[in-house]
Amino acid sequence: MTDLRERAGKLEVEEAEIRLRLEQAVEQVRRDFDCEPDAAIAAPVPESPDGVTLPGRARELERELRLMGPVNPLALTEYEALLERHEFLQKQLDDVRNSRRELTRVIKSVDEEIVRVFDSAFTDVARNFSELFSMLFPGGSGRLVLTQPDDLLNTGIEMEARPSGKMLRRLSLLSGGERSLCALAYLFSVFRARPSPFYLMDEVEAALDDVNLHRFLDLVHEFRNEAQLLVVSHQKRTMEAADVLYGVSMPPGGSSRVVTQRMRDLNFDDATQ
Repeated sequence: MTDLRERAGKLEVEEAEIRLRLEQAVEQVRRDFDCEPDAAIAAPVPESPDGVTLPGRARELERELRLMGPVNPLALTEYEALLERHEFLQKQLDDVRNSRRELTRVIKSVDEEIVRVFDSAFTDVARNFSELFSMLFPGGSGRLVLTQPDDLLNTGIEMEARPSGKMLRRLSLLSGGERSLCALAYLFSVFRARPSPFYLMDEVEAALDDVNLHRFLDLVHEFRNEAQLLVVSHQKRTMEAADVLYGVSMPPGGSSRVVTQRMRDLNFDDATQ
């Protein structure tokens, strides 16, 4: 009887310990997994790799959790803020890319228009230059050439001049008067290629001798029916070729005043004495 009572006492103690451990396990399941014991028992058993026991797999997962570090409770809020910022920057980037494509298209269109207009203008100016050069230099030849004909956006323009009886092509080897005539041939070739209502020139014939001055005046006479030419000059022959003279006079002790004289009403020899 004594043995039975001792064994019964031990069983009661073990039962109390088991009941306490069971209650602790239930509380731990409710606390850690937020579910009731029946739901935890009914959950499917996770699969584990071959040769690995469930306790061993649990230890591996616990180790991975420790390596991951503590959980950031604000991670979701930070993620949403970063996502919103990312979407905003992505829209800005898309706008920049679209603007860049549009600017590239506009630049290409403008470059094509520049090339077209330049090519047309150069063709007209080069043709007129050859004609006017032959007029100013009888028996001579001159032309305009492109330094980079395959790249009209970056090309330069060179002037070749060969007066009659000379084998020179470089302008630096010409006399001052010849260089002035070359410049006038180019200037008037631009005038003829792209006409304007009037042109203003300031002593462009100052370096010309009598022969070259006569050629220049012939050129002016040819253009006077196309536009108005205003020439600042001290040359008597240039003044004689004008329709109207404008000057500034200032008598002693007086103030300057503008003087206008139509050439058809003036005897030039008397006016210049």
